[in-house]
Order: sequence, then C-alpha cells, then structure tokens
Amino acid sequence: MSDAHHRAALDTAVVGEWFVVSTTARIGVTPLRTRLLGRPLAVWRDPSTGEPIAAPDIGAPQRYRAIDRYGYTWVSLAAPRRALFTLPQYAQPGRRLIDCGAFGVHTSAPRVIENFLDMGHFPYVHAGILGEEPHTEVKDYAVHEDENGELWATDCAFWQPRAAAAADTGMDVDYTYRVPQPFCALLYKTSPRMPAERDVIALFVQPLSEVESRAHLLMLLFDDEHDNTELVSFQHTIFGQDKPILENQLPKRLPLDVRAEVSTSADAMSMAYRRWLKTKRLSYGVEVTSSR
Repeated sequence: MSDAHHRAALDTAVVGEWFVVSTTARIGVTPLRTRLLGRPLAVWRDPSTGEPIAAPDIGAPQRYRAIDRYGYTWVSLAAPRRALFTLPQYAQPGRRLIDCGAFGVHTSAPRVIENFLDMGHFPYVHAGILGEEPHTEVKDYAVHEDENGELWATDCAFWQPRAAAAADTGMDVDYTYRVPQPFCALLYKTSPRMPAERDVIALFVQPLSEVESRAHLLMLLFDDEHDNTELVSFQHTIFGQDKPILENQLPKRLPLDVRAEVSTSADAMSMAYRRWLKTKRLSYGVEVTSSR
C-alpha cells in the first residue's frame, strides 16, 4: 500500500466527504473508471433503477455511497460525515446551468481550491479579464465560519475589465466566496445582466491522488445572449491561465502553516481556509507543518 493510499485510509476527514467524479450524463450501465483519493473507482448505473453505483471495480463486493446532485455524480468512500450542501440557485428559474468540463491539474486539491479563493492574482494572471493594473488593491473583506461549519468570505469587491462573458465594459464586482466542504468552493458574483442577482460559479475538485486533481466547473448564470460554447470558452481561458501557475507551485501539497506563504490582509481567505482545514484534522493533500 502506498503512503498516500495509507493516509487516505486513515484520514476520516477525507473519506467521509462527498466528491464529484463525473457529470450524471456520462454515467451509464457501462462502468466509468477513474480514481479518487489514490484508489481505483468504477461508477455505473443500475440498469433497472438508474441509480448510480460506485465500487473499486465492477466485480468488487465493496460498494461506496453514490448520489446524483446538481448535474453531477458524487461518491463518498465511507459513511458520509454530513449531507451534501444545499445549492438553491440550481433550481432557480431563469438560470442557465452549464457544465464547463473537467480540468486535469498536477497539484493537490487544496491548492486548486485556495487559488479559486484568491483575488490578489487577478490583475497579474488574468490581466484584461478579471483584473488589470493599476487596479491591484484587494479591499478588506470579512471571513467567518457559519453555524453549519461552512467557510465564507463576504463584502469582497474588485474592479474587473471583463467580469464575465456577458460583460461589455469594466465594472466593480461584488464577490462572496463559500467553502461548504474541503474540496468544494462556490463564488457568488455580480451578474452583468441582472445586477440584483448573483451569478454562481462552483468548483468541485476530485483528488485523483495527493498531487493530482480534476477540477469540475459548473456555472449558474443569467445570460440570454451568449451560447454555451462562448460561455464555456470564457471559463476555459481563465482556467488555462491558472493551470501553469498551480502546477509550478511548490510544495504541491498545501502547507497549513499560514506563515509558509501568505501573510497580508489580502490573503485573509487563504489563511482562513488553511486554518479551517487544520481544525478538521485533514491530512490528505496538505502539509501540516511548514516546508521551510
């Protein structure tokens, strides 16, 4: 048994979480084979009920928990620690629900989530889209853990040249970040077409191993002007800019010592995320002590 496999077996903070492994549309009676937490995984549908089934392989007696939710099939390798988080916007009339595909990234799942939560890199990595010099300031914002144990960053604001595919001019954008479980994050941001509403971008990371991830991206938008190809292409551009940055970060496992890499007020959510993971005693995909 590999060290990563052994640690996953012991890490109850991980094996009892729900993980996206595919869109529901891709799961049929023929098994889809993938990996989760370093383990082989086969997922298919019961031909009589249509319910998803997950196991180490199609002939294996062991079964994992599997459910369909929000357009994806989710798997938990042990008794779930909690019910899957709610996402009421998924059922909201008028929203377009768009799967942007899955992106392979050679880094840990916590690295992918932390990058998603970071506004400071917008002007430098996503110049002309999500940020632009000299508009580099990250204004102070609030971070808290709610009564459900979810991590939130509120009152976030950033000027963006093109906040979404539907944006035709620069605008001040309000952001709210939500981390309902360790490897899932949601962004609620100003909708260019419906300012009273918020577009939602959801990132569900499937840890293939401790240092290999697959990022599943879902958009819940108000946009009646752009077709799916245009909207997906916009997100592919953003993730394509993030990917080389993520893959060049060392160590690939996220250090939970907040002194290891981040220290400014602009990094408040990054620091809170690391502390939050530490309180959950999570060890998979992270370094508990500084690598320095």
